Amino acid sequence: MSLQITDLRKRFGETRALDGITFGVEPGTVFGFLGANGAGKTTTMRIVLDILRADTGTVTWRGTPSTDLPRRTFGYLPEERGLYPRMQVLEQLVFFAGLYGVPRRTAAAEVRGWLARFRVPEYADRRAEELSKGNQQKIQFIAAVLHDPDVLIMDEPFSGLDPVNVALLKAAFLEMRERGKTLIFSTHQMETVEELCDAVAIIDAGRLVANGPTADVKRASGKRVVRLGVAGDPELPWLAELDGVRVGRAGRDYSEIEVVPPRDPESLLHAAIAHGERVTRFEIADPSLEQVFVDLVGRQAAPDEERTLAHLPANGRA
Repeated sequence: MSLQITDLRKRFGETRALDGITFGVEPGTVFGFLGANGAGKTTTMRIVLDILRADTGTVTWRGTPSTDLPRRTFGYLPEERGLYPRMQVLEQLVFFAGLYGVPRRTAAAEVRGWLARFRVPEYADRRAEELSKGNQQKIQFIAAVLHDPDVLIMDEPFSGLDPVNVALLKAAFLEMRERGKTLIFSTHQMETVEELCDAVAIIDAGRLVANGPTADVKRASGKRVVRLGVAGDPELPWLAELDGVRVGRAGRDYSEIEVVPPRDPESLLHAAIAHGERVTRFEIADPSLEQVFVDLVGRQAAPDEERTLAHLPANGRA
């Protein structure tokens, strides 16, 4: 493992933010760090970045403690905006890059390249306060990557972005992964995690509840999903007679049914035929990551962590 997080524990007064978090992130991967609000995601990220210090536990990158690493090892995109509102975009991005030792001319060329890639080259001379929330998010992403970090850590990077800009940011993620960069991000958009992430960790109330390759985490639930479509009544009332099934969301021409062991998913096909249904669709799949997440973290989001961290710097650049 290149980034290894071992037994992190952290308290804020009476609030236990982290309770023995341990997981690793392979180099050159996209990693999803998931949890409800207040689960401990931001605390973990800030400890990795050495903005906060853990009560106990260690963080290492390629065997070196994070506290001993050069700051340019990491890039950080916080959920909160960290831009100077009255400063021109090009000027402040060059300034941020300079904090990591990037020469001004090099930084300016990189900024213009990123602005063109994100289809906003005309924003170079605009003030940040003149931009929409989504475009400010793109500028903040550029600020996080200008110094070419080995590890990029992002808190809700897709916040405020429309579908076109989400696609542009996803493409940037994949290009960085191809260059061997390690990307870690939190989000509540589970479909995006399934699309992009090689592996995930899910935390709840400061404890790790799932960790591993995305496909393995989904299969570990032991559940399967059947997508069943019939030519007759789409409500499938006979399902109520069966144990170990739960009807979930329905598509236009099918029902999605969660199947819990020991029931065999194929038994639904036999039951449909036995009830005289003309089956138009039958598909067996793993549960979605969203379903797994809800099963593991099916509780009201706790605001304790956000209240506790409110006094910390908004951008906390590493």
